Amino acid sequence: MENTTEGTWDSLPVKLNDGILQTLEELKFTHMTPVQAACIPLFMSNKDVAAEAVTGSGKTLAFVIPVIEQLLKRDEKLKKMQVGALVITPTRELALQISEVVEKFLQRFQQFTQILLIGGSNPIEDVEKFKEQGANIVIATPGRLEDMFRRKSDGLDLAASVKSLDVLVLDEADRLLDMVFYCVLNTILSHLPKQRRTGLFSATQTQELEKLVRAGLRNPVRITVKEKGVAATSAQKTPSRLSNYYTLCRSEDKFNNLVAFLRQHKHEKQLVFFSTCACVEYFGRALETLIKKVTVHCIHGKMKNKRNKIFADFRAQKSAFVHRCGRTARIGNQGNALVFLLPMEESYVNFLSINQKCPLQKMPPVADVVDVLPKVKAMAVADRAMFDRGMRAFVSYVQAYAKHECSLIFRIKDLNFASLARGFALLRLPKMPELRGKTFPDFTETTMDTDTIRYKDKNREKQRQKMLAELKDRPLLPKKNFSRNKAWSKQKTKRERRRKVATKRKHDEGSDVDDEDMKELLNDTRLLKKLKKGQISEEDFEKQITAGLRHVDCLCLSAAD
Repeated sequence: MENTTEGTWDSLPVKLNDGILQTLEELKFTHMTPVQAACIPLFMSNKDVAAEAVTGSGKTLAFVIPVIEQLLKRDEKLKKMQVGALVITPTRELALQISEVVEKFLQRFQQFTQILLIGGSNPIEDVEKFKEQGANIVIATPGRLEDMFRRKSDGLDLAASVKSLDVLVLDEADRLLDMVFYCVLNTILSHLPKQRRTGLFSATQTQELEKLVRAGLRNPVRITVKEKGVAATSAQKTPSRLSNYYTLCRSEDKFNNLVAFLRQHKHEKQLVFFSTCACVEYFGRALETLIKKVTVHCIHGKMKNKRNKIFADFRAQKSAFVHRCGRTARIGNQGNALVFLLPMEESYVNFLSINQKCPLQKMPPVADVVDVLPKVKAMAVADRAMFDRGMRAFVSYVQAYAKHECSLIFRIKDLNFASLARGFALLRLPKMPELRGKTFPDFTETTMDTDTIRYKDKNREKQRQKMLAELKDRPLLPKKNFSRNKAWSKQKTKRERRRKVATKRKHDEGSDVDDEDMKELLNDTRLLKKLKKGQISEEDFEKQITAGLRHVDCLCLSAAD
C-alpha cells in the first residue's frame, strides 16, 4: 500500500475502541487512507461531514468506524427495535459490501445488530427478520427502505424505531441527491429526527446548498481529498492508478474488437459496460457462446431476485466477465479501463480531459480481430429469443444514444444506422420511428421470412403460434395516427418534462422543509438569479452561499479503499 496511507490508527487525535483496532489489525488495515484520517476525528467529535474523495479512497471505513464509536458512546443502550445508525446507498451491490464490512466489526460488538434492506427479496421476509432480531444499524437502498416505512400494518413501526437515530450516512450522496431518488429520499428524511449526526460521502460533491440542507446538514465540515499532484481546484474523479484508454472503430467492428480483446485477456477479471439493459442481455448471451472456458455473468438494473446471487457469484470468481458495474484500481492497486469510440466520437476524449479531469490515452487497434457476427446471426436464426434480444438491443441503443447527456458530441443524426445494424448482427431492421422514411442500401436484410424463426423453448413457441393464429382471425381495423408515431426521443422529452413538473408539485405539497430552511432556499435562489444577471460576481456568490461552511483540504498521496 505504498503512497496510499496517512499514518497508523494510533496517530489519530481521538482514541479508537480496542475492539475496532483489533478488527482493523485482523483485516490487515495497518494504516489509514487520507479520507479516513480526515473524516474519522471530525465525525467522532459530533461534526456533520460532507466528504469528497475519488472512488477507491477508503470512504467506507471513514464512516463505519465513527458509526460504531457513536453507538458505543450512547448514554442509554439501544434496545432491540431501536435504530441508532442508518446507512443509505443507491445500489444493492454497494449496500451488500458495506454490510459485510459492518459485520466484520460487529463480531466484537455483539450488543449491536444490523439488517440489510435491499431489493431482490420478499419485503415481508425483511419485516419478519426485523421483528425477530431487531436492528440497531440499518443498511439500505432507498426504495426498499421507503417501503419498510409503510409496513406498519405488517407489524413493523419503523418510524418509531428511527426516533432513536444517532447517525445518518448517505453513501454515493451525489447519486442519492439526484432527481431519480429525490422524492423517495425526501420521504425517508421526513421520518428521521433532526438532532443527529449526518455524513455525506461521494466521489463528487454537488454545489447546491439546498440539497445539503435537505439532507439535514447544519454547518458541515467539508472534506475534499485529492491525490498527490492534483490541484485543489481541479475536479479529479478517478484514482491516479487507473489508466484510461480509448480505441476507435466503426459500429460494425465494435463487437468484433471487443470479443478479440476479451479473448486475449481471458485470464483476467473484466467488467464490460453496455448502455442499456437490453444490450447486456443480447451481447452477454453472445459472449457466453463466443468466449470458451470463461464464466460470463450478466447483471443490470431490471433484474429482480437473480441480481444479488449473480453479483455474489462474480465476486467469488477468480476470472470472469460481468456486464453492468464495478470498479478497479482500488486500495492502491493498478487498474485499466478501455472505451470503444466511433471515429466521429473522438472529440469526447478532449471533453473528458478538460471537463471531467479524466485524460484518456489512445490504444492501438486490437490485434487478431475475427469476424464473429455471422455466428451471432446464426444464434438468432436458431432461436427466436436471441432474435428478439437483438432487435430490442438495437432499439434501446438508438433510444439511449438520442438521450446521451453529451448530446453535442453523441448526435443521433450522425449515426450510420446500416453500420450499426451490421454491428448488432441483425437479420433485418426493426420498425421504429427513427428509421421511418429512410432507406439503407448498405444494409442487406436476410432473405428468409423472420416470422418462421421459432423459439427453442417449446412452451414459448406454442404461445407464439397461438397468438399468431388469433391475429390472423382478427378483422383489420383502420390505422389511427397516434402520438406513438413520433420519434421515441421526442416522446421521452415530453414525458420527462411532465414528470419533473409532477415531482416538483409533489415536493411542494408534501415538503418537510421548515420556515427557516425555506428562507435559506429562497435566499440562495435570489443569489443565483443575481449571478446570472451579472449583478454580483462569482466570488461574491461563492462567499455568500458558502457562509458558515468550513472547508478542509487534504493531499492524498494515492488512491485506496
